[in-house]
Amino acid sequence: MIFDSLLILVFCLGYLFIAFEHKVHINKAAVALLMAVVCWAVNFIEIFPNNEIINHHLNEHLGEVSQVVLFLIGSMVVVELIDAYKGFDVITHFVQTRDKRKLLWIISFISYFLSALLANMTVAVVMISLLRRLLPASQERKILVCLVIVASNAGGAWTPIGDTTTMMLWIGGQVSTFNIMKLVFIPSLVSLLVPLIYFSIFMKKEECSPTLSQETALPIKGSRQVFFLGIGTMLFVPFLSTFTNLPAYMGMLLSLSIMWILTDLIHQEGHF
Repeated sequence: MIFDSLLILVFCLGYLFIAFEHKVHINKAAVALLMAVVCWAVNFIEIFPNNEIINHHLNEHLGEVSQVVLFLIGSMVVVELIDAYKGFDVITHFVQTRDKRKLLWIISFISYFLSALLANMTVAVVMISLLRRLLPASQERKILVCLVIVASNAGGAWTPIGDTTTMMLWIGGQVSTFNIMKLVFIPSLVSLLVPLIYFSIFMKKEECSPTLSQETALPIKGSRQVFFLGIGTMLFVPFLSTFTNLPAYMGMLLSLSIMWILTDLIHQEGHF
């Protein structure tokens, strides 16, 4: 009973420090790590010296957490490779309109479908950066930024790899690839369409003055190849896991290895 109360106390204190990170100015990751170690230490002390059962459970949890960590590391490296090769600049070639209403729809749907494959936060950052280059500071740009946030969150919700929370549920086996896509796609699309239609109606129909040249050249060799292969390999991960029953992190490591090979080939003379 004493040990149970101690575990609850440690958890509550740790959760408060995490919730009020901006007040205490202590990184929540450090607090979460300390909380986890202390809780496991209490469990070990409670049944000392017969720690075999707790040690077995600890190893099981470590295996589950390691899968999530490996998956996240792989996905982040793939995204960073795309960004390092200026692959996201490919998106600018899909934005060929100067009509503000059309631009609103194009940017929103690019954000929606791109966030289904990449992390929604990453897509939001990339698309907002693009908007800062496309449009001068204005009320219209603020509206577009808001729609990018909505579209990124909506798009990340209907696939198992578009959002960190959903991805953890998918790796843990709580959700399946096709079920989440089938059940969540329409609600997530509606959550985008409602504000999109609203702002389209009230936005003035006029042309914008983009600050980015429509003829922007891709400055790094292999940008297109890295972008499209990166998107393709990310799309391949949930299908590989579904059809082969491989753990999700194995599919992500496969994607990472393919991207690694591609970038090595790009640097060799005579390729691409």
